[in-house]
Amino acid sequence: MKKQIRKNGDLYLLLLPVIVYFIVFEYVPMYGVQIAFKNFIATKGIWGSPWIGFHHFERFFESYYFWRLIKNTLGIGLYQLVVGFPVPILLALLINEVRSRKFSRFVQTVTYAPHFLSTVVLVGMLLIFLSPQSGLVNLAVTWIRGEPIHFMTEPGWFKSVYVLSGVWQQMGWSSIIYLAALTAIDPQLHEAARVDGASRWQRIWHINLPGIMPTITILLILNMGSLLSVGFEKVYLMQNSLNMAASDVIATHVYRKGIVDGQYSYSAAVGLFNNVINFMLLIVVNRVARKMNDTSLW
Repeated sequence: MKKQIRKNGDLYLLLLPVIVYFIVFEYVPMYGVQIAFKNFIATKGIWGSPWIGFHHFERFFESYYFWRLIKNTLGIGLYQLVVGFPVPILLALLINEVRSRKFSRFVQTVTYAPHFLSTVVLVGMLLIFLSPQSGLVNLAVTWIRGEPIHFMTEPGWFKSVYVLSGVWQQMGWSSIIYLAALTAIDPQLHEAARVDGASRWQRIWHINLPGIMPTITILLILNMGSLLSVGFEKVYLMQNSLNMAASDVIATHVYRKGIVDGQYSYSAAVGLFNNVINFMLLIVVNRVARKMNDTSLW
């Protein structure tokens, strides 16, 4: 270890700020997780608050909202995984097959651009375009079926609007890593396949896809590890009293109970439960991936 540090001291020095960041902002705050097992009283502090064990977890499991929160969070997470995960792969494969560099760069720029929109701006765009009175989408819907669709208030449309808008915003940015993996594939493989008479589709299926499969596996594991971590900001901005049945997720429940109602111990318990489930999913999927194709995080 000492020899490695002396030999690569400049690299370790570059790594030091990242290590300090994770220690200060990720590991040190774990000290406060213990309030999930306490009846936290601000005046007594974390150590002075009395232990009550798994009371807050039992309260969450027995609550009226438990199954609704699990169903909505898991439903959005799976929907996002099934629809959102393959799209960047397909986009990267398509861009990689474009022969014109100018057109390829144009497509990349157009698909990357939405990533830099803030969540507030994106939801504002959704409210404008999906407005039942003047939205462009509903003008087309009205012309086809005669009646507008209330996308932002009907619970049945919430998951689709949330996921599809997220795919549109992130697909270009997410495809970057797949494009980088495609550039690492040996061009001689394609040349040999052309000589053997392989079509473009056959070369994509038998060369490109296997070439980026380790990258796909790693990113799939990471996505499964955050399956229940549905983003708070976008859900909260899209949420209203009419679509609450479909939009209420664990993150918004933690916000209401912890920040609005001041139930810090209860909200910490709910958040800890969510993170433990994600961690277990990460371990299980990582083990399955390692057994299936010898590609895993560890």
